[in-house]
Parts: sequence; structure tokens; C-alpha cells
Amino acid sequence: MSRVTVYEVGPRDGLQNEAATVPTAEKLALLGALAAAGLSRIEASSFVSPRWIPQLADAGDVVAGLPRHPGTSYVVLVPNGRGLERLLQALGRAGPGAPRVDAAVFLSASETHNRKNVNRSVAESLAELAVLVPEAIAKGLGVRGYVSTMWGCPYEGPVRPEQGATVVRRLLELGCHQVSLGDTIGVGTPNQTRRILDLLLGFARPEQLALHMHDTRGTALANVVVGRE
Repeated sequence: MSRVTVYEVGPRDGLQNEAATVPTAEKLALLGALAAAGLSRIEASSFVSPRWIPQLADAGDVVAGLPRHPGTSYVVLVPNGRGLERLLQALGRAGPGAPRVDAAVFLSASETHNRKNVNRSVAESLAELAVLVPEAIAKGLGVRGYVSTMWGCPYEGPVRPEQGATVVRRLLELGCHQVSLGDTIGVGTPNQTRRILDLLLGFARPEQLALHMHDTRGTALANVVVGRE
């Protein structure tokens, strides 16, 4: 592989963990600075319920005001039909010439983590996404899938590659143009990463897969190197 695309997730994954809510204007300034720095794919916000993540309650205002920088597009998390509706409303406010925005849907490879995270079984999440993903595509959006706990679960321990592969395959079948594989708790090893990717590349093209590694044990870069092989 000769080229790597970096998805910057700080404006969503980082700011949602801050104790204080960052003002919308400062979020837009951050997004503009990241785009000016040369990042072409930026995760801007999330349309999850403001009751659960109040730090991102202004997602609509952020999307409506996204910086327009040549070559930069954005992605936002959309957990359900209501989230998709809010995204479409925000895009309507953005007006002509707005940057491209893709939707991102998410679930976990492990049952317990999925129930803790979205209060649904994996099967229930996939059934909901079977409606949501085609609807988003029909509205002209690209859809990216995120699968957490591909390497290990904080509740169940190691996750079998086959278990995660079933979820990844289904997201691709539904129309996701790419699926990001999450090492949610940072337990992945290079050998494990190689086994997972060998399995997934049996039905997915390389450009349909992305890695979201955590450096909990100092192995994130080693796993990324395996992903480039």
C-alpha cells in the first residue's frame, strides 16, 4: 500500500470526553485549523442524544457551519433515524457549496459492549442499520461503518475474528463504503491484527477497511504497520 489516509477524530471523539462544553465557534475554529493543516477526512461531531453526550448537543450548528476547505470532507456519527433526520436538517441549513459530509453508523462486535453502549443486541443493531444505511444512501450520503471491540471487549475478553467478521460483512452488504475496525481497549497485537485482516480480505477490498487503534499497551503503531502490508 503506497498511501495512507488519516481520519482525524478529535473534534468528536476527543471533545465528547471533555468535562466542559467547548463553544460552537471554537469547535469550528478547530475544524478549520485541522483542514488547513492538510487533513482531508475529519470526524466533526455526533448526532447522538444530547441527554447522553451534552458536549455535542450543537452538532447541527457545527455541521451547518463546517469550514469549506478544498479537498476536505467530513463525517458525523448517526446512531438512529432521528440522528439521520437531524443531520439532513443541518445539511439543509448549510446551503450551496457546503463540503461533503458522510454519515457514520456504529455497533460492537461483542454482545455485552453493544448492550452497554447502545442498549441493543448486535442482531437488533444490525436490524436497525438495515433500514438506516439504505435510507441515508438514498438521501445522497456516503455511509461509513464503525465496529468496536474487534480485538477485545472490556467485559468479555478476547473477541473471535469470525465474530467481528460477521458484523463487518453485513455492514458492507448494506452499502457502507468503508468499515473502521476499532481496537476499543487497545489490546491488539500484530499477529492478531494479521489474522483479522486476512479473514476480512477474503470478502472485502483493502480500501473498504480502516484501522482505529488505541495505544494502551504501546502496540498501536505496530498494528498499523501490519495493516499496511
